[in-house]
Amino acid sequence: MCSRVSALGNSLSEVVKSGVDWQTPALTRALDRWLEEDLGRGDLSAAALQDRQGQAHWIAKQDGRFCGGQVVKRLFQRLDPEVQVRLLIEDGAAISSGDRLLELVGPAAALVAGERTALNLAMRLSGIATATASLVADLEGSGVRLADTRKTTPGLRVLEKYAVRCGGGVNHRMGLDDAAMLKENHIAWAGGITAAIQAVRQRAPWPARVIVEAETAAQAIEAVQAGADGVLLDEFGPNQLRDLVPRLRQLSSTGVVLEASGVQPEALKAYAATGIDLISTSAPVTRSRWLDFSMRFS
Repeated sequence: MCSRVSALGNSLSEVVKSGVDWQTPALTRALDRWLEEDLGRGDLSAAALQDRQGQAHWIAKQDGRFCGGQVVKRLFQRLDPEVQVRLLIEDGAAISSGDRLLELVGPAAALVAGERTALNLAMRLSGIATATASLVADLEGSGVRLADTRKTTPGLRVLEKYAVRCGGGVNHRMGLDDAAMLKENHIAWAGGITAAIQAVRQRAPWPARVIVEAETAAQAIEAVQAGADGVLLDEFGPNQLRDLVPRLRQLSSTGVVLEASGVQPEALKAYAATGIDLISTSAPVTRSRWLDFSMRFS
C-alpha cells in the first residue's frame, strides 16, 4: 500500500517537510511582501525604542502541534540580520499550553516590527498541523494515509502543505503541473474517461501520473481498465467502497492507488476499513482554527 502511495508523490510537495529550502527566491519574495504589508512606510512606534537591544520569547497558550519555527526564523532574518532566533521546539512536535517555543535576541525595533507577521504565520500553520494530527490519529494502524488538497490560501500553499506534513499527513498535488487529475468537466469535454487518459498520455512528460475522479462504480472501473495511475473515489459511502475496492484491485495490473474524497472527518475510521490507500480532505486547511501563541519581552 505504501509503495502505491509513494508512486504518486513525484512532486515538490514530497520534500516540503524534511527538504524544504527556506532560502528560495519565491519564499524570500513572499516574506518581504508580508513584512511590507504590515510595515508600510515604517513602524512609527520604533522611535520610542531608541536603538535598544531586546530579548523576547514565545509561549504556547494552547495544546497542539507546533509549526512555523523555520519560517519565523527566516522572516526575522529578512527584517534584520542582527536578530537571532533560537528554536526550542521542532516543527511537528506536540506542545502544551505554557511551553516556551522559541527565544529571540536583537534590536528591539526589529522584534516589535516582526512580531505580528511572525505570530500570524506560526499560529495559522500550527492550527493546520494540529488539525491534521488529530485526523491522522484516527487512521493510526490502518495503513491509510491522510492527504491534503489544492484548497489552500493563495500565496500560502507551500507553507500550508508543509503544515499538513508536520501534522503527519501527506501532500497531494502541489499544483496542476504535478499530475493530471481528470475531473467531471475533463471527462465530458474529452469524450469520456478513456479518451481523456489517452490524450494526456500523448502529451504529458513520461513520469507524469494520471488520476481520474470517479463519481460512479462504472467510471472507476473504466478508469482502471484505461490505465489510470490513481482513482479518486468521490462521495462514495464506506459500504460501497467495501465492495468496489477489491474489484478495482483485481482489474489493475499496475497497482492503482485508490483514494476516497468527500469524507466527513468523523467517518475516517469507517473509510479506512475499506481497503483504500488514501483519504484526501481539505478540512485541516479550511476548517482549522489558529493555535494561540504570545510573544513576551524580557
